[in-house]
Amino acid sequence: MASIVRLSDTGLPPLDPVAGPGWLRRAFPTLLVFAVALVLAVLILVYGNPAAPGSSGFWTIVRSRGASLGTIALVAVCQAVATVLFHTATSNRILTPSILGFDALYVLTQTSLVFFFGASAGGMDGIPKILAQSGLMVMFATLLYGWLFSGKRANLHLLLLVGVVLGMGFGSVSTFMQRLLTPSEFDVLSARLFGSIGKANLDYLPIAAVIVAVILGFVWSRRRRYDVIALGRDVSVGLGLNYRREVVTILVLVAVLVSVSATLVGPMTFYGFLVATLAYQFARGDRHSEILPLAIGIGLVALLGATFILKHVFAAAGLVTVIIEFLGGLLFLIVILRKGMR
Repeated sequence: MASIVRLSDTGLPPLDPVAGPGWLRRAFPTLLVFAVALVLAVLILVYGNPAAPGSSGFWTIVRSRGASLGTIALVAVCQAVATVLFHTATSNRILTPSILGFDALYVLTQTSLVFFFGASAGGMDGIPKILAQSGLMVMFATLLYGWLFSGKRANLHLLLLVGVVLGMGFGSVSTFMQRLLTPSEFDVLSARLFGSIGKANLDYLPIAAVIVAVILGFVWSRRRRYDVIALGRDVSVGLGLNYRREVVTILVLVAVLVSVSATLVGPMTFYGFLVATLAYQFARGDRHSEILPLAIGIGLVALLGATFILKHVFAAAGLVTVIIEFLGGLLFLIVILRKGMR
């Protein structure tokens, strides 16, 4: 009985999956994708550099490309971790965080700036702007989750339903405002809403990196709790976890990660679903200590590979997010159709 009390107090499984004798076999897919990501990163840094190797111009170009790699890394971490955690909280691997209306809220925020303050506001950048945008999305998520989970009839299905309705409402308001914009204002807004890694504001990277690093450390420290939550509400409550508090915490973390990613490169609906689904397929287990690193690695390979191929083979570097979203949406349809035929 004492051991049960200790388990309920911590919510942790007794064994660490990485500490067993087969840790190398379980970690092999993760090590492989990170090795591929490292090779792709080096190729992006040095391939096609017109300056002489070792010259000052060579290193200037490398540093410029390195900033883009930083953006890719942050977006991969944000989208992969947010989607995996969202699947854990909802116990549904088909849904994406965009179902809660985060992407629609980002579009509404950008549209409102241009609509009320003109085209100059749409092109405005700076740390206050990223803090305001992220703060608005997090405040929206916190108020929504706190309200929906405060009553006795609180449940996740109601939360998802409200998120869908709010997302549709935000989208309708955004569309109405966009129809009233002048062509020049709409052009500025379209540039802001079109996701592009190459157009990311590098001034955002330091503060975004700090936010993502803190969240990643927090998530990793609670990875065993998330293993329990993935088993369902009844099992989690039976093992002593405060299920409602843990789910609300996860959803707030998802809101922060999605807001950071959207602020850097714009909304991405299916990229997280793509990398999370592939991670589930190739992971040797269902524990978050295996799925989270693998999802991040696959996200890096997807973005780095698409960036390298589209830039050096097709000369279309600006279409990276478009291709990734297309592949993610295609995989989403395949998963839906396969589940429908079972």
